[in-house]
Amino acid sequence: MKKYLNLAVVVISLATLFSGLAQVFLPAMVLNLIGAEVTPLSAHLFGIVGMFMALFGGLMLHVVYSAKAGQEAIWWCALQKLGAFVAVSLGVLNGLFSVLALGVALFDLFSGILFLYYIKVLRSQ
Repeated sequence: MKKYLNLAVVVISLATLFSGLAQVFLPAMVLNLIGAEVTPLSAHLFGIVGMFMALFGGLMLHVVYSAKAGQEAIWWCALQKLGAFVAVSLGVLNGLFSVLALGVALFDLFSGILFLYYIKVLRSQ
């Protein structure tokens, strides 16, 4: 079970890292994909959000492959994912993003819950 849990955490972390980099380098394209208005300001701010996504994805990869997993880092990465779920969901509810962005929000919710479960598994070892 732990092998599959580690694999899921790595896949989510890689997805977070690479989608964050896409937001940094191609913010207008990603904004168009989720049905958001593209302005210089929205593209700039979306790029900043992407930078933090990439950093948290990289942090989780670092934690998974460290000799001793830093549970504090996992906790903060889980909070980032849960916060992203709330932020994207509010964006959809306020008409800033299309309903397609709910897929992103649900992925973040699932990821945050999985990261919290990952902490529980690590503590039980």
